[in-house]
Amino acid sequence: MPKGKLKIIPLGGLSEVGKNMMVLEYDDDIIIIDAGLMFPEEEMLGIDLVIPDFSYVMEKKEKVRGIIVTHGHEDHIGALPYLLPQLDVPVYSTRLTQGLISLKVKEHRKLAGANLKVVPPNGSIVLGKSFKVEFFPVCHSIPDAVGLVIYTPVGNIVHSGDFKIDYTPVSGKPTDLSRLAQIGAQGALLLLSDSTYAELPGYTPSERVVGETLDRIMADAPGRVIVATFSSLVSRVQQVIDSAAKYQRRVCIIGRSMTETVRMAAELGYLKIPEGIVAHVDEIRAIPHNKITFITTGSQGEPTSALVRIANRDYRQLHIIRGDTVVFSASPIPGNEAVINRTVDSLFKQGAQVLYSRVAPVHVHGHASQEELKLLLSLVKPKFFMPIHGEYRHLTIHAQLAQAVGIAKENIFVLEDGDILELSPQGGKVTGKVSAGDVYVDGMSVGDVGTVVLRDRQMLSRDGIVVVIIAINRQTGKLIGRPDIVSRGFVDMRETQDMIDRSRDLVAQALDHGRDRPADWGYISAKVRDVLNKFYFDETKRRPMILPFMVRV
Repeated sequence: MPKGKLKIIPLGGLSEVGKNMMVLEYDDDIIIIDAGLMFPEEEMLGIDLVIPDFSYVMEKKEKVRGIIVTHGHEDHIGALPYLLPQLDVPVYSTRLTQGLISLKVKEHRKLAGANLKVVPPNGSIVLGKSFKVEFFPVCHSIPDAVGLVIYTPVGNIVHSGDFKIDYTPVSGKPTDLSRLAQIGAQGALLLLSDSTYAELPGYTPSERVVGETLDRIMADAPGRVIVATFSSLVSRVQQVIDSAAKYQRRVCIIGRSMTETVRMAAELGYLKIPEGIVAHVDEIRAIPHNKITFITTGSQGEPTSALVRIANRDYRQLHIIRGDTVVFSASPIPGNEAVINRTVDSLFKQGAQVLYSRVAPVHVHGHASQEELKLLLSLVKPKFFMPIHGEYRHLTIHAQLAQAVGIAKENIFVLEDGDILELSPQGGKVTGKVSAGDVYVDGMSVGDVGTVVLRDRQMLSRDGIVVVIIAINRQTGKLIGRPDIVSRGFVDMRETQDMIDRSRDLVAQALDHGRDRPADWGYISAKVRDVLNKFYFDETKRRPMILPFMVRV
């Protein structure tokens, strides 16, 4: 009987959609499953990306035996460029996933020596003394996605990865239900299962539905067809190429990340591109409008993406013309809806016909709906169950589904990021919590921007800033003349000059002591803030950020 207990610690992906990262620990061995990013929410002003807090694994880095990546989407690989420079361990993944990680390695020169190892979809690896990990194929919206069977001293654990049950996938293999049934028959201690679409009843439609829609669009479109999707959605790119070839359309790839991913996927054999179908952007003027299709990034309204620049008339080589059909073949990431809607509106205004998931079946998601989640639970028959990948409501609904198929309520664990679940063959309980907040990436800085900075940015964006320039006599500490006041984002100074002048007089009165005293900057700064905060709020009901600035003369 094993003496130790297995620790399961989610560092990301629970109570949010994205930045998936799971830690498994037994004795002196730690393995990490996925290391993803999350796109910032609207109130995270200026933030480029959000990644997990790595501090727990960095404290125990000598115990980490490897990182296993289930598939190549950003919410599972996007944090690797920030983790691997600090943690020199092998990264295990399937071939296409390794290709997508390699593209990220090229972007970050620090990762030139990253140890990337390929494991086939039915392969297995041994990590340390405690873990053997077996890959099994699952169907997702990207080829080469896998789930994991993790053999540990306390029992077998099944990690679903992101999955759905599609019996007719466009590329890649269907989810290996027979292997899951075998594991269930052998006995599974714990199932960790994807909860992203646990709210949706029924079954997720097959990718074939999208293929049929794209076929009709290519046949009926009077002019050019522009399809926007994720660069990593390789199977969707294949569907667009197949439909274009069927209707004798050339295909032009637009956008750096899309171009690099298509090239890599074609080299590895995951994309089948007919000879002569790909056109360079310089050739498009010579091709009739009804004989060309574009594949581009920008389905999430990313400001620097090709489609958004086209919509903003800021892309030199391609402009929208009447008769174009634009297809958004991706689901909006929560928080991106407003910027996507603006892009759609701009495209409509320029004369394009725009199709997106609310008006046409141009996208199906890659996650299991309720009946598929129940099927997985019934096949694996785990003793314990822990829903993963989703906001808290998704995890809770998935837990209710598990109860409905017969798993005891006390054997179901709904965790949040940082919770430590200790598991033995007899039972499990949450025994503590580790640091697992959001780490913000802003330009070149990682983790330097915290909640205080974000609060300041929100304040600046809401009520603006007022800079007060005060000249003080170095010897006497007395004010020299009236202060200067400059504002940005607060009021139009030309229209409110009288209020600004009165505020200058108020500051002068507050600092005019009528006697000599040293220039105590702490006193002056606090006094100016107090006086102006009250005055501006009384006058405008706004609270701008007050920034006093002293010049000693």
